Amino acid sequence: MREVRTLPVVAAGAVETPFGIHGYDEVVTRDTTWGEHSHAFHELLWNGRGASTAVVGARVWTITPSLGLWMPAGTLHSGSAVAGTWFRAGFFGFDRTPPSVPDVPVTVEITPLLRLLLERLGEPGLSDASRATTEAMVLDAIEPSPRELLVQAPTSAFLRPVAEALRADPGDRRTLADWAAELGVSARTVTRAFNAETGTSFARWVAAVRAQHAVALLALGWDVEAVAEEVGYGSASAFGAAFRRTTGLTPGTFRSS
Repeated sequence: MREVRTLPVVAAGAVETPFGIHGYDEVVTRDTTWGEHSHAFHELLWNGRGASTAVVGARVWTITPSLGLWMPAGTLHSGSAVAGTWFRAGFFGFDRTPPSVPDVPVTVEITPLLRLLLERLGEPGLSDASRATTEAMVLDAIEPSPRELLVQAPTSAFLRPVAEALRADPGDRRTLADWAAELGVSARTVTRAFNAETGTSFARWVAAVRAQHAVALLALGWDVEAVAEEVGYGSASAFGAAFRRTTGLTPGTFRSS
């Protein structure tokens, strides 16, 4: 049974935070959904194990051990994780903003250095001077990543059947022409609608949806060949090439040990 958690909506900076950077982690024992909420403080979301999702409006990010997400204070968001996911978060006081990140959600590379610094902040007995130095290093180490696992979902009633079908079954192999025929319009009409609503082409949007689903399966320990078949590719090599084009990473990056 899925666990649904309800959290409050809090404006940015509305509550004084008695910390600079505070770490939190949890291994969820059931499939879990966090309803839409916001915090007075900033968050850096990442995982120690597994993949999870964060949703802001129509945008859906996949969060992994190597790709985190900076969530500015006051941003309405929801999320989900499957049982066994070890999710981690750094809560940042409202005045602790990394100089390199914008004031919108952005993917952050969880480098080995950043991970070590965040973990050091959780060490018991850390002196005030050491904490201040480490927090300054964390802020300096956080950089937006050029790689992200992000899907902008189309929201119109016209494209909803396509989006719902492909989100439910990323292995659906219907082409642009097939969908145009089902919708009773031209392929050019579908293309224009996807570009207008998602900022990308139908083919690239499908590849991004498949990549997100693939990451979740890889994090659960699925073989690359099985993942390739599940998300609609004829071979592991075709899947690997499409995955690299979409994410800039190899499937092995997310393969659970």
